[in-house]
Amino acid sequence: MTTAAPDAPPPQNELAVRDVEMYADPDGQLPVFLWRQAPNGLATRRQLREMRLRPGGQAPVAEIECRSGMRRAWLYEVALALPIRPMTLAKEAALDKAMAARQTCPSCRRRYYHCLPLRTLGSCLECHDGTPALPGTYICLPPAQRAA
Repeated sequence: MTTAAPDAPPPQNELAVRDVEMYADPDGQLPVFLWRQAPNGLATRRQLREMRLRPGGQAPVAEIECRSGMRRAWLYEVALALPIRPMTLAKEAALDKAMAARQTCPSCRRRYYHCLPLRTLGSCLECHDGTPALPGTYICLPPAQRAA
């Protein structure tokens, strides 16, 4: 039976020891700018979205630090950004179907204009505790869609 030397550290699994921050720069080589001090021509994802652009597969070129280092965001070059993809009918139908699931009460089958607390209450407020809903906040589904 072989034993390790008493002064040698115990063997550790490299993956178990390494703490990985999901949004951290893997190499630590990106320049970090403070809030509102990034040079022109760089933008965050949200700023690109406001300009109707997307990063388009480019790697981030810098980071911006805000809230005293509590938050960071990657910066992308605006010149290399691509225009956003247009909404297709299939995408629009899929989004409408997903929103209908969040906005429709399973009890009364009304579709509201806002998302319902289905995880906590399981239904709209009117079905849950009798609080009347304003008629302008929902759409009554036709009988053909109620059965589905």
